[in-house]
Amino acid sequence: MHTEHEVETPGWQYAVTSGILGWVLDAFDFFIVIFLVDTLATNFHVEKKAIVWTISIALAMRPVGALIFGTLADRFGRRLPLAACVLYFSTVTMLSAFAPNYATFAILRALYGIGMGGYWGIGASLAMESAPRRRRGILSGLMQSGYPLGYLLAAVAMETILPRYGWRATFCVGFAAALLTSILALKAPESVAWREHRQPSIGSMFRILWENKASFAYLLLVMTVMSCLSHGTQDLYPDFLKSAHGLTRSTVSGMAILYNCSAIAGALIFGHLSERLGRRRSIVLALCLSFSVLYPWAFGVKTMTLMVGACLMQTGVQGAFGVIPAHLNELSPDEVRSLFPGFVYQFGVLIASPAVSVQYALRSRLGYPWALTLFEGIVITSLMVIFGLGPERKGRKFRVAEASA
Repeated sequence: MHTEHEVETPGWQYAVTSGILGWVLDAFDFFIVIFLVDTLATNFHVEKKAIVWTISIALAMRPVGALIFGTLADRFGRRLPLAACVLYFSTVTMLSAFAPNYATFAILRALYGIGMGGYWGIGASLAMESAPRRRRGILSGLMQSGYPLGYLLAAVAMETILPRYGWRATFCVGFAAALLTSILALKAPESVAWREHRQPSIGSMFRILWENKASFAYLLLVMTVMSCLSHGTQDLYPDFLKSAHGLTRSTVSGMAILYNCSAIAGALIFGHLSERLGRRRSIVLALCLSFSVLYPWAFGVKTMTLMVGACLMQTGVQGAFGVIPAHLNELSPDEVRSLFPGFVYQFGVLIASPAVSVQYALRSRLGYPWALTLFEGIVITSLMVIFGLGPERKGRKFRVAEASA
């Protein structure tokens, strides 16, 4: 319970809303390609693996975006880079719909990856710095729930927009949301914490990054293994349901909608719990839930068993992730709160990017259920140790006035 005086930032709701909406749109623009692999391969007259490669190159470019946009946000403020970033990646996504050939499409997806990587660090820092400390946990969960919500909306688009208007329309529908997000970002007040800790040059920012290399290394480990957790339970699961259990595309899409609803609920629940139990304890509790449902999630025979297992798995996975925006921002240096957590997050995604390939290789040796179970069992256990031994600064004051009080 916070007994000391807390200064609220007028208009913080605009900052939080723009951060959440942009992350929803970011995830939507990413996952539509995952759902359209077959369609895009047919349209561009290439093999499926060529389309899968564009997914990989988008992920690989994310650290570049985090570095560029995070640096801009720490040097010049959060609002303008946030608006520019969301307009940039949504414009590139819309242009992808009109790519005349595969080479152009691949280049555009690489450029999209820069915007995707740039958004999270700015959106999370603006939201967490502007939000009241007593609400930081629940708003952290609300922001991170934007990712499964974007996944869910992509699944919905496959059943609504795709059959009526074709695949190109799915690349264009998000632009209106991008305009709204940019307007909200510009209406939000500039972060007071950023003004107080603003650095005189980009060089000084990178010196601070180097001075905090031990913290960077720990959080990089955290985000690398956390990325193995999320991508390891999400990316191959639709293919697992189709190839190992023979489920139809519509059934898989329906299940994806349900387990992403559970993911959203998990992010909100555990984000809220983190204000009472602490960040690390809440994350470990969420991980325990995921670990406990490994068997029905991977070895379920009936569709209903698999569905319940998938829903509970994603409740735990995104429950753990729901605490991450608050936890990373509280452990980051004040002077580089956009660059530091954003770069850690996206660099971790890059390092973890072979995770899906490792799972797929294990599948050919052990079978799909054992490949998923062994990989994620090791990942979840490792995360319990990492968070159990790691630091925490729950409720940390970002503003000088609050810290001195």
